[in-house]
Amino acid sequence: MMRGFKVLLLTTTGRRSGKVRTTPLGLFEHPGGYLIVASNGGRPVHPAWYLNLEKNPHVTIQVMDKVIPVTAEVLSGEARAKAWQEVIRSAPAYAAYEQRTPRQIPVILLRPG
Repeated sequence: MMRGFKVLLLTTTGRRSGKVRTTPLGLFEHPGGYLIVASNGGRPVHPAWYLNLEKNPHVTIQVMDKVIPVTAEVLSGEARAKAWQEVIRSAPAYAAYEQRTPRQIPVILLRPG
């Protein structure tokens, strides 16, 4: 993880195994919730947690000492473009990940509730 990064714990259910999995991820505060990025370090495949989240977008996050049920929305179009600019302004290393992969890196909005 990058220095000074805010982190949340994302808890998803395995899409095939049905097992509960928790993954630490960098978070970006955003109006209406939090943004997370499925960069997978610039690898050409999506991370497993993202595939789990696609199958079941109702997940739980922990931010500091708060456990929050959220619904995940994969952003697209202009909403994704604006959110991506927010992300790379805060964490420029993500721009390098984008250069390493042929896929569009998903940006996900986690909305409480």
